[in-house]
Amino acid sequence: MIKRWLFVLFAAIASAVPLHALPCEQLVSLTTPKTSIRSAKIVASGDLVIEDTRKKITGLPSFCRVAAVLAPTADSEIHTEVWLPSSGWNGKFLAVGSGGWGGSIAYEAMADALRRGYATSATDDGHTGASASFVVGHPEKLTDFAYRADHEMTVEAKSLIQAFYGRAARYAYWNGCSGGGREGLLQAYRYPDEFDGIIAGDPADIRRNSWALWLANKTFKDPLDYIPPSKYPMIHRAVLRACDAKDGVTDSLIEDPTECHPDFTSLTCKEGDAPDCLTPRQVHTAETIISAPKDSNGKTLFPRLEPGTELRWDRLAGGPAPADLFSDEFRYVVYQDDSWDWKTFNIDRDPAKAHAVDKDVDELNPDLNAFARHGGKLLLYHGWADQQVAPGSTIAFYQSSSELGGGSKQVSNWMRLFMIPGMGHCSGGEGPDSFDKIGVLEQWVEKGEAPSRIVAEHRTAGKVDRTRPLCPYPQVARYKGAGSIDDAASFSCVTR
Repeated sequence: MIKRWLFVLFAAIASAVPLHALPCEQLVSLTTPKTSIRSAKIVASGDLVIEDTRKKITGLPSFCRVAAVLAPTADSEIHTEVWLPSSGWNGKFLAVGSGGWGGSIAYEAMADALRRGYATSATDDGHTGASASFVVGHPEKLTDFAYRADHEMTVEAKSLIQAFYGRAARYAYWNGCSGGGREGLLQAYRYPDEFDGIIAGDPADIRRNSWALWLANKTFKDPLDYIPPSKYPMIHRAVLRACDAKDGVTDSLIEDPTECHPDFTSLTCKEGDAPDCLTPRQVHTAETIISAPKDSNGKTLFPRLEPGTELRWDRLAGGPAPADLFSDEFRYVVYQDDSWDWKTFNIDRDPAKAHAVDKDVDELNPDLNAFARHGGKLLLYHGWADQQVAPGSTIAFYQSSSELGGGSKQVSNWMRLFMIPGMGHCSGGEGPDSFDKIGVLEQWVEKGEAPSRIVAEHRTAGKVDRTRPLCPYPQVARYKGAGSIDDAASFSCVTR
């Protein structure tokens, strides 16, 4: 009886006290042939200056900073950092994604996670710099960029957490927007047991690069088609006049742009050109910008840019050339030719060529049933006024995933999509663009409280001037008919 009591006592002590935990500096001993731990050191609380950029990150708690290089293949060189709170660890792990073509570590996102008590990690996706030129002659690096770097980083981070704390993290989460949103969805598909919850915002469907090149050729290849940015506010006001009140309240926001079909011909100049009107060619350009690209057979290749984005049209239609973010897909991934000319883009040829390269690497697969069986939760969100990734692409992904998962009622247990009126790409714009994404996911995963309504804020000069409910798609927010239009309590989530 005494032996049994002692066994129970020792077991209790063992479960409460971490076993075999290593001091921070000794984590360098965990170097392997495919993992080089370059440094591991305690960083005191306060400010951190990032060596490469000299950028200062403020208000950090003390943590163990680990820098490593991962080499899953002979041609891989994946730089990653893992930050481990020295004290006050919440027992959880949060990986953060990259944007664009990657090429740098998302230190600010790591800092946010660390301040919340998380052990956190990020990676440069296997190369340095924002260009996709790293792909030329290096197919393994394309795979690293697409999904392998994030997977290898996650495996290494979990290993370091175990070594430093003497126990595994209770929960593992992913948080990313744009390219990081796409990365999160790729991880959910390829490694469904890796994360308990994933936040994927404005996921940058790789097909959008074809859409952007098509739009560039349609809107500023010929100077006569070009709309100067000085006319954007005038166009935006016209769109709001046509569509703002459709949701029952005039508030300079379009709750559901899919119901908005503005008539740009009403803006046609009576003669010549003027600052407050559009030439016939410019009218056609405006109509093209909010139209879906189609091939010569009439097949839609990507959703349209939604009305409400007019103030930020310059990102896609401002010229004089497409952003490298978009053209690099064809310059380096498809044709691997630095001299490739965006004006030669052909909608019947080039999207198909891109698909041939990306289909098993960087394109999204909506079959997330394995992730659902694991018990994972997926929080999707997208700004209706996103000017870089057509919002309809995320809706299409959600609908396809729902069909594969047995219908929207079935998947609502593990996947929900929130469309955000007036929000630009990941943040900004006229809409409520700020909400506690991580807190929402924690409640869902750890307490089983699925988000049925999320209150988001809009700030001006740091001050909250409007709150609105975000509703799970396909529900929308509707004004109750009384109360301030700047108060979320005055709105209900209703089915269209």
